[in-house]
Amino acid sequence: MSKLRVLINLSYCRYYSVQQAKKKLPIISCKRPELNHYEGQSYSKFDNVKLASQGWLHAKSKNDYFIIYGNANKKGEKEVYRKTFEEIGLRSELREVMSQLGYSLPTAIQAKSFLPIIQGHNTAMTAETGCGKTLAYLLPILQHILEWKPHVQEEFNSPLAVVITPSRELAHQIGEVAQNIAQNLNINVTTLVGGKTKQKLLNPPIEYCDLLVTTLGAYSKLVTTGIFKIHNVHHIVLDEADSLLDDSFIDKLSILMRKFSITFKAAIKSPPEGCQVTLASATLPHELPETVHSFMDPQSLKTVTTSNIHRILPHVPHKFLRLGKAQKPAELLKLVQADVNQQKPVMIFSNKTATCDFVSMFLEENNVQCINVNGQMAVALKLGKFDMFRSGKVNVLSCTDIASRGLDTIRTRHIINYDFPLYTAEYLHRTGRTGRLGSSTDCHVTNFVAWPREVLLVQKIEAAVRKNEPLPNVNANIRRIIEDRIAKSSAAALQ
Repeated sequence: MSKLRVLINLSYCRYYSVQQAKKKLPIISCKRPELNHYEGQSYSKFDNVKLASQGWLHAKSKNDYFIIYGNANKKGEKEVYRKTFEEIGLRSELREVMSQLGYSLPTAIQAKSFLPIIQGHNTAMTAETGCGKTLAYLLPILQHILEWKPHVQEEFNSPLAVVITPSRELAHQIGEVAQNIAQNLNINVTTLVGGKTKQKLLNPPIEYCDLLVTTLGAYSKLVTTGIFKIHNVHHIVLDEADSLLDDSFIDKLSILMRKFSITFKAAIKSPPEGCQVTLASATLPHELPETVHSFMDPQSLKTVTTSNIHRILPHVPHKFLRLGKAQKPAELLKLVQADVNQQKPVMIFSNKTATCDFVSMFLEENNVQCINVNGQMAVALKLGKFDMFRSGKVNVLSCTDIASRGLDTIRTRHIINYDFPLYTAEYLHRTGRTGRLGSSTDCHVTNFVAWPREVLLVQKIEAAVRKNEPLPNVNANIRRIIEDRIAKSSAAALQ
């Protein structure tokens, strides 16, 4: 009898908690309201979590949808991280520049990372997209340069700090941000990208450079040939570090990084002996210590994170729409025409260049002005087209993942994943192009989900949000994942 009473009480408590939760706004709103998920609603490890996307592998599920409005259970940042720029230790010259640029307080990641970086620690900085990571490492670096420069004899092509990126577009963007801060501080910023490396080898650039923002390939070649000197480099930043530590880059990166005298902690001198390292990204693979071991002691890394890493941001609604492949063009046109009528800038992501080309041509044929950016284009053309979108000349951009990482445009108010991304990390990076620091408050994301593989990834994302957990498998080592999958397929075929 007592066991029966316990079971009845447990059932009543669960029913009561669900009814209480339903009085609040849903975190996940579904086409079938009985599958809504509310703030405060939780599951035990023995519960079978019901998903709105559970039956999406069946053809009859077409036109079903659910919307993630955000994880209302997210942890709030402690009040200590709303310190002023003065309180975190930023010099007066830089504080004045920040004020002129419209920044009144540092963001959480800027406040958290400033002290370990300024003290010379090697730092792994991971924070959600659009929260100010670029300034989080640029401000302490520029402060270091102001302190070091009076004690260093100026030499051509001999920077004091280097920021390395995986893409030319990102290098130009970071260089522009750094230049805006440094232009009145007597700090020389140079942006160096590939594309004309042979010309630079024949006719080397000769300039004074305090901060160099560059791509891995171009910098590696010019260091190897001795055109750029490394003896004065006391700080290296790997921006979008997960990409640079991917198997696609790691061999070249390791060869380059081993040329520097990377220390466990740079001594506080002007300038210090040795070189410190900062890794920055919105996503970092779990095997990071193993990856960096080839060029530095992973135990030296201080980890700085925010509470929202590897999570869907709570201020941007994400709609997941189950469609058949043939339904996607019509649905796209309907959404984009609505955005154009309301003058909402929209970015449309595809997995392949051919699909990206199709999207732009399809929209143009339907009288929607659209520009196309993909990895097959010449660098100058890509930059020019993205600048057209960023400046407001065109409000519709069709692109591949070349535009998903680091590129900053606070204009974007709608992200459409015409093709759902293949990896969780890419989903976070793509959707991070909207809802950024300084963006409009009505940003949103729409995902077209058509293929079985896409459905399986959506189910994992939905389950993580319902359980209030980080998104699974946020591992940007894409090349290794693909190689493992091919190897498994080959082994299965042989059996």
